[in-house]
Amino acid sequence: METSRTHIADVIDPGDALGEVLFGLIMALTFTVGSRLIFTEEGLDVRELIVATIGCNVAWGIIDAVLFVLGTVFYKSRRVRLFRQIKAAKSEQEAISALRKEFPIDDEPLVSTAADEEVLYQAMLGLARRGSPAKLRLSRDDFLAAFIVFLLVSATSLPAVIPFFMIGNADLALRTSNFLLIALLFLTGCAWARFSDAKPLNAGITMTCLGLVLVGIAIALGG
Repeated sequence: METSRTHIADVIDPGDALGEVLFGLIMALTFTVGSRLIFTEEGLDVRELIVATIGCNVAWGIIDAVLFVLGTVFYKSRRVRLFRQIKAAKSEQEAISALRKEFPIDDEPLVSTAADEEVLYQAMLGLARRGSPAKLRLSRDDFLAAFIVFLLVSATSLPAVIPFFMIGNADLALRTSNFLLIALLFLTGCAWARFSDAKPLNAGITMTCLGLVLVGIAIALGG
């Protein structure tokens, strides 16, 4: 199990994965909270809510997976373009400027001296000049990462609909569904803290509040 988790973390960045989970939870919560608002006026069509929630998340899971693949192609083609720029540079300074633009460290959480930066870019330039551009192609892991994106967004609809299969009272099931989704927003924030320099409680509360604000905006705009 630990090996599988490690391989998944190697295939897709944890921040990207958690971002997809957050997106899926917000999508599902928008449906359930929106249904709650009209429940007292028109009554709740449980079957329609289940189909709409699952269908929307699956559809966006497919869209996000396709966009992930396109983003990967863009990233790899940009690296090939950078390599060609370095090869075609008329001077060493021009080549290093291209590297600095593509790999800036000024905004990174790293304090370094100008001399150290120069050594770093000189080493990168040496590697780039000795290498040759690889063919632009998608790997098995790229498609696996896209599939994981699809699964993450799609699977977040399940906590929203499971209560309706287990609880006969539609009102109670809807409340339970909303509670589960909000709890998962908090847990997503806590998980985010694991991969960043943040406190789990603060990250969990921030993620929950952010998610609820975005749900409110989506509902207000008719989403």
